[in-house]
Amino acid sequence: MVKISRRSFLKNSVRTASGIAVLGGNIPLLSSCVRQNKTLGNVKVFIPMPVQVVIDDVGWWSGEDGSKRQEPYRTGINRNHVPSDYQAIVDLGSSLGIRPQAAFVVCEWDKENTLKQLPTSTWMGKNWDNSRWVGHWLEEAAEIIRNNHNNFEITIHGVGHEYWEDGSFTRAEWTDSKGQMRPQDQIELHLEYFEKIMIQNNLGPLPKSFVPAAFRHSFGASEGRDISLAEILGKYGVNYINTPFSSIYNKERIQHEYFGFDSSVMTIDRGDDEFPWDIFPADPSAVRSGPTYGLHWPNMLHPDPERNHEVVKRWVEYLKPYNEKADMMLAPDSIAFQHQLGHHSLTLLSLKEDLIELDFTETDKMPGKISKGEFTIKIKTEEPQQFKSEDLVIKSQSLQKESEFLYVLNLKRKLDKKKVQISFV
Repeated sequence: MVKISRRSFLKNSVRTASGIAVLGGNIPLLSSCVRQNKTLGNVKVFIPMPVQVVIDDVGWWSGEDGSKRQEPYRTGINRNHVPSDYQAIVDLGSSLGIRPQAAFVVCEWDKENTLKQLPTSTWMGKNWDNSRWVGHWLEEAAEIIRNNHNNFEITIHGVGHEYWEDGSFTRAEWTDSKGQMRPQDQIELHLEYFEKIMIQNNLGPLPKSFVPAAFRHSFGASEGRDISLAEILGKYGVNYINTPFSSIYNKERIQHEYFGFDSSVMTIDRGDDEFPWDIFPADPSAVRSGPTYGLHWPNMLHPDPERNHEVVKRWVEYLKPYNEKADMMLAPDSIAFQHQLGHHSLTLLSLKEDLIELDFTETDKMPGKISKGEFTIKIKTEEPQQFKSEDLVIKSQSLQKESEFLYVLNLKRKLDKKKVQISFV
C-alpha cells in the first residue's frame, strides 16, 4: 500500500462533484446536476464536501469471532475490549474537533438480562445470561461516553448484530441476505430493547442515526413488506442512515449520487471501507472522494490497549488534511454533515466580480429542515478579504491557513429566500 504525503494530498486538484437523479418508486425526482465550486480570476469559492467518520462494531466486550458456534462475529480480535478502547474514539474526535459516530452493538451491555425476552437478538435466546460481561468496566466506559458528548456519538448498529431462530443465526439483524426486512414487529422490538439497554447504562434515549448490521439494507420497502425499514426508523426518531450503496438493495430508487430520501430519512452512501473489518490495527492511506470515511473498531486500536494512542495518532494525521483542503471538510457531527452534504450537492453557486450568489431552489426540495441548517463555504483569495451579507447570517469567518488566504465562512439562512448574496467588503 503506497503512503501518500501530506503535501501531495493537499495539492490534489479540486474535484467537481455532481449528483445524479434517479427516479424510483413513488420517490420524487430532485435535480442535482450542480457544480460546487466556482473560479473567477484569482478568487475560488467552494461548497466543500463534508466527510463523516463512522466506526462500526463498537460495544462488544469480547473480541472473539464466535461465528463458528453460532455466536456473533464481534470484532474478530484476539483480546477483550476495555474502557480505553472507548477513550480511543474520544481521543480521535477531540484531536480533530469532530464527533465520530460509533455504530453500537448493545447486547454485552445488558446488566439485567432483559434480552431473555427477545430471543431473536442473541445466540442464547431465552437462556440469555450476560453476567460474564457485567462489571466495573461498564460504568467506566459509560462515563467516558457521557463525559465526552462532543466527541462520541452512539449510532444504532444492532442489539446482537445477527438474527437467531432455533439456535442459529442468519445475517443480519434488520434485513436478511436477500434484502428482505425482518418482520415489522421484530424490528420494533429490537429498537425498543436497544433503547432499554441504553437506559440501563444511563447512555440516553434511542440514537437518531443508524448503520445497518452487515450493511444489509433495502432502500424503500423490500419484497413482501408493506413498509420500509427507514419508515419504521423514522417513527422512532431516526433521521439518518449510513450504509454503502454498493451493497444496498433497490439502489435504483436512490435520487442522488451520494444520498437519497426514504420516507424522509436521509440515507447516505458510506462508500467501500479501505480495510476489512478485522484488520488490527490499520494504517490508512487511500484518498477518499466520497462523504464518509467508514472503518471498524479494530482498525483504530492496538493489540496492547495502553498503546491505542499510537494508532489513533496515525488516524489523526491521515484525516486532518481532509479538513485543510479547499473542497472538503471534516463534518463536526452528524447533523452538520447532513446539512452540508445537502448544500454541497444541490445548492447552486455562482461568482461575479464582487458577489457570491447561492441559489437554494433545488436544496429546498429536500424534505424536513436539512436545507435550513447551518452550512460552510470556503473562499480562496490571494489577498486579505472580509465578507458581508444582507441575506445570510455569517456566524463565523476565519482564515484556515497562514500560507494562503483560504477563508471558512459558517452560514445560516435568515429567511426562506431562494437566492442570496455574499459581497466582498
